[in-house]
Amino acid sequence: MAKTQDYFKTFCAVSKAFGTTLDLEEILNLIVENAVDSMQAKAACLFLADHNKSVFVKKAQTGLSKQYLHSNPMEAKKTENVLLKDGYISIYDATKDTQVGNHAGKKKEGIASILVVPVLVADEIIGVLSLYTAKKIKFSADDIDFLTALAEQGGMVIERARLIEQVRLNTKIFHELATSINQSLDIKEILTNLSKRLCSALDMKGVSIRLVNHESGDMPIVASYGLSDEFLYKEKGSIQKNVQKTLKGETVVVSDVDSDNRIRYKNDIKKEGIGSVLFVPVKSGKDVIGIIRLFGDTEREFSEDTINLVNAVAEQGGLAIKNASMVLALQEDNKNLEQDMWASRSWF
Repeated sequence: MAKTQDYFKTFCAVSKAFGTTLDLEEILNLIVENAVDSMQAKAACLFLADHNKSVFVKKAQTGLSKQYLHSNPMEAKKTENVLLKDGYISIYDATKDTQVGNHAGKKKEGIASILVVPVLVADEIIGVLSLYTAKKIKFSADDIDFLTALAEQGGMVIERARLIEQVRLNTKIFHELATSINQSLDIKEILTNLSKRLCSALDMKGVSIRLVNHESGDMPIVASYGLSDEFLYKEKGSIQKNVQKTLKGETVVVSDVDSDNRIRYKNDIKKEGIGSVLFVPVKSGKDVIGIIRLFGDTEREFSEDTINLVNAVAEQGGLAIKNASMVLALQEDNKNLEQDMWASRSWF
């Protein structure tokens, strides 16, 4: 019973510590350090899911040497089904058990037993917490329950910190993009800067922007970034159904170009290294004057925050285009007025 009471005291202390910081790196370190201290283990490591690459990536660890190599992250992802089914993975002899690899490395590192539990947020696994011991042990129900509770508590705090971090990042990105857009009256320069900054800020493969030519009815690519000339040339005449929907004001998400029937010219798209696409309308008032397409290099679920950010930036771009057009029109009108005035004066 004493061990259970110790776990309860530790859990209360950890929960209190979580409430003192919103720094994601600090939270991750708190989780692994408290796991080791509370369970008198050798080491602990926390992996978080990288949804763009469908793998778990090491984010924090303690007690392991820099030379130690974890299993391939793709293999770590395969444990998700087991964790969802059983709730944990318990390995008595990490140097022989077929559930894990790198047996020689584990033996050299002095790892005997391993306990793995999921880091959950709303029933979705966002990571895994692994505990390593120096002696072979059979983990008790209390051990499993404590590490699971620690991982669940950590998951909630991680998600809160991520949300706040994302809000701050989106605010910064929007401010930088809005400032860049408003620094020029050159429409070509506005759209080129917009495509570059969006591509960089959102870690995209490439960005292209089309504007509607109301006189010809065409919709040429007027700015792009990160895409090959060969791909852009083939894209010139490619007006897909998704583009038509976007011209009606709809944002269209294609998470996987390979399996989505709405995408044409899949061979060209795959050759370019594109895995996902986001179609966003560029509006001037209520009118759609163009579209922005963001191309990801992997299958990608675009978050609501990302979609809202790109829509807000697209609206800013549309407003900047409208303002630049009005200024240019006024300058032309002023030039014509001056010419008329000089023509009138010549009569006197």
